[in-house]
Amino acid sequence: MARESLKARERKRERLVAKYATKRAELKAAGDYEALDKLPKNSSRVRLHNRCKLTGRPKGYMRKFGVNRVTFREMASAGKIPGVTKSSW
Repeated sequence: MARESLKARERKRERLVAKYATKRAELKAAGDYEALDKLPKNSSRVRLHNRCKLTGRPKGYMRKFGVNRVTFREMASAGKIPGVTKSSW
């Protein structure tokens, strides 16, 4: 389980990226790199890192479900993810 501060920091970055997305795109299109430098560093999409929505674990993230592999397996086994069943053949 990740610390709450790490999860909060990542959520803050997501909000900043969303807030400055249009301004950043306009400045890039205009080629105004000096103005881009003045924007907050955390408003860049590159600084985002996918984390599990439930536990905050940064590794083993599954984009389709928004959780990591460990949490996914637990939820799938418990039947909490619709349409996902354990394969057998």
